[in-house]
Parts: sequence; structure tokens; C-alpha cells
Amino acid sequence: MLLTIDVGNTNITIGVYKDEKIIAHFRLSTVRERARDEYGIMFLSFLQSRDIKPSDISAVVIASVVPQVMYSLERAVYKYIGIEPVVIKSTSPLGMNILIDNPKELGADRIVNAYAAKKIYGTPIVIVDFGTATTFCAINRDGEYLGGAICPGIKISVDALFTKTSKLPQVEILATDNVIGKNTVESMQSGVFHGYVGQVNYLASKMREEMGEPDAKIIATGGLANMISQATGIFCDVNMDLTLEGLKMIYNDIFK
Repeated sequence: MLLTIDVGNTNITIGVYKDEKIIAHFRLSTVRERARDEYGIMFLSFLQSRDIKPSDISAVVIASVVPQVMYSLERAVYKYIGIEPVVIKSTSPLGMNILIDNPKELGADRIVNAYAAKKIYGTPIVIVDFGTATTFCAINRDGEYLGGAICPGIKISVDALFTKTSKLPQVEILATDNVIGKNTVESMQSGVFHGYVGQVNYLASKMREEMGEPDAKIIATGGLANMISQATGIFCDVNMDLTLEGLKMIYNDIFK
């Protein structure tokens, strides 16, 4: 079995694959101060809940955008599962040309998503990832990573409205039917939701235009992808496990 770990700024997502199929899926909060043994005990608890023994795991592959957790996380994997993990970086030999000014700046999750999207959907393609930040990645017809855009995530924007204003309340993120809200809460929910729908439509369309690929596929992933996709017709698919799938593919293609 292959254990895949996607370390994001808000959550760590874990998937266990057996014979190319994901058989277990877990999520825990990203805590930068969490110790090696805390991670290890959590891993064992997760695996045990699905009747998976540490000895069933033959390899571990990680992508992370949070360097502060990596020492404890890697040591936890080694101590409790008995495997030295493969850590994917933008500089890993993935066979993809990265056409940005400094490829070392590219987040591991974005390059892993790009690798998976190329194999699953083909190119050209635009990937929209609704994480702590909302990221847009453009891959051209030749499979080269062109660059993208990074926006504040939906939750960050809602939190900023609450913490940086005196009278606006904390609100739940909801897909509202109407743009015109009848009270403060409805107005905030409308602005956040429909504002993000408009942002996604505009940026993805502009990327198609700049790529010279008006029919480039657009796919979504990340925590709020399903909610936003319901209000826009631009996505050809919503793939919630895109990063985990990419980690599996990279390991099988390159490191196995």
C-alpha cells in the first residue's frame, strides 16, 4: 500500500492507495508546533480505524507547502511506519518544464496537481485549487507549466471581513440564490460567494485567452470546489483527490 500525504496551510490530507485505488482518506489540522510523536500516534490511529497495519505500507510520499512541519512529520513517518518518505518538491525530476522566473518558488502542491491533471485530462488545461489560497495554474498544449495566479482563499476573505471591520459579523460561507442581500449577513455571504464565482470565471477565461487556447479544459480541486462549481459552468470536472492522485502517479512513474 502507498501512503500519500498532502500538507497544506490549513489541513493535512492523507490517502492510502491499494492497487491504484484509494481505500482510506483522512484529514487533520496543520499545526506547526505538533511533535513527531503526536503525528505518529495520529497516523497509527487513522490506519487502525481502517484495519491497516503499519507493515502494510510499502512507501510514503509527501508534498508540503509548510516547511515548519516537515522535520516532525518525516521523523514520525520513519519512527512509526518504518519508512523514509519521498518528499516531492518543485525541483524533483518530474519531467515537466516549469516556465516561471524561479521554479524553486513553485509550491509542491501546484506541481503535483499539474502532473496529475496532465495525465488524467490532457492538455492544455487550467487548474483551480480552492485551498487556504485560491490558486490558478496554466499548463500549455506541450505540457509545460506556464505560471498562474494566487488569490486570497474564500475563508481568508471571510475572516478578514470579521477581524478587520468593527461591525461586520463572522458568517458561514454559503451559496446564496440572490446577489442582492436583504441584511448584513446575506450581503456578506452574497459578496463572498458570487464574488468568487466571478473571480474564477474571469481569471480562468483570461488564462485561456493568454494561452491562446479558448477550449482549454478547466478543472477544480480543493475544499470549496464543489460549492463554487455549482454556480459556474466552466469546470469540466471537480477532482477532490487531485493532489493525492498526483502523488500516487509521481511515485509510481518515477520513484517506485
